[in-house]
Amino acid sequence: MTKQKIEFSESESSGPGRPESSVDAVRDRLAGLLSEDALQDALDGLRPEEITGPGGLVTQLAGRVLETALGAELTEHLGYPPGQAPPGGAGNHRNGHTPKTVRTELGPVEVRTPRDRAGTFEPRLVEKRQTRLAGLDERVLDLYAGGMTVRDIESHLRGLYGVEIGRDTISRVTDAVLEDVAAWRSRPLEPVYPIVYFDALHVKVREDRSVRTRACYLAVGVTVEGDREALGIWWQDSEGAKFWLAVLNDLHRRGVADVLIACVDGLTGFPDAIAAVFPQAWVQTCIVHQIRASLRYVNYRDRRRLAADLRPVYTAANADDALVELERFDQSWGARYPMIAQAWRRDWEHITRSWRCPRTCAASSTPPTRSRPCTARSARR
Repeated sequence: MTKQKIEFSESESSGPGRPESSVDAVRDRLAGLLSEDALQDALDGLRPEEITGPGGLVTQLAGRVLETALGAELTEHLGYPPGQAPPGGAGNHRNGHTPKTVRTELGPVEVRTPRDRAGTFEPRLVEKRQTRLAGLDERVLDLYAGGMTVRDIESHLRGLYGVEIGRDTISRVTDAVLEDVAAWRSRPLEPVYPIVYFDALHVKVREDRSVRTRACYLAVGVTVEGDREALGIWWQDSEGAKFWLAVLNDLHRRGVADVLIACVDGLTGFPDAIAAVFPQAWVQTCIVHQIRASLRYVNYRDRRRLAADLRPVYTAANADDALVELERFDQSWGARYPMIAQAWRRDWEHITRSWRCPRTCAASSTPPTRSRPCTARSARR
């Protein structure tokens, strides 16, 4: 494997919404087509529910926009505008409209879909037999991900948007996403990952109208190009090395042949599970987890001073200096909290892995308190 610098860009994220300049351009274009005076005349005498309610001015305007866009699609399909004869005089031509109701986030919108005589027109904006716009499906998925049941989603959409969506339809929308999730969880992976982070988060989830705490197992890998990739998500009732072994075997079955550095917390038995599947992987214990474990049983009045005395241990330049600092720490606090130095000595082999890398070795394999640049090959040389 060639040496490749592991770098991360902080500016790669971009919001999912449209660029503000594009929104401004649409607003300016609309202002040019519909003056404020004309808009005020259209709104005069209307009650609020006649503007934004079901069948109100907003939904009617949305229907007119959809119909105009569908008419433009048909014009592009036929190759000539309305009112003209087909090229050659005997080609395909318009054949009236088909009315239907499209459910949107604005509420039900009445749309007349144009037809052609040959039946070859396939609209893209509102496809044939489509009765919901994409935004409404996304709203259903958001509510489902928030823990709402199918019955709750149906009631919520009816009360908020005035839209009637059956439970069977909601189930089909959510089931389609579950199929995509299953395909993502079984997708092939890269053969080698320089760094993989393993951790479990304990989160509250709603199941059968009750809330319970479950362990969410996460594996995030760093590719040789320096990109972070979520390798998988697994759920269990609690965290344990036995299930982590099953996670590692799943990654191996999906194509991962080797991991250079495995970053883990201090879970008992985890390094042995990693060695069973990836015997050449370095196991680096997360210093943040180690510090949290050290402060867990410390009296609140001593925490600030103890944390300050512990800092020279994990910020030392090398493992030898760190061991000297650990002995100094034990002399100061060992009588009151002997378990802290004992825990660091017990996991010393996995805590000091990053110190064996050169000064150019990256922070990707160490906690944020010890950030350094790194290369994939030198990390395990």
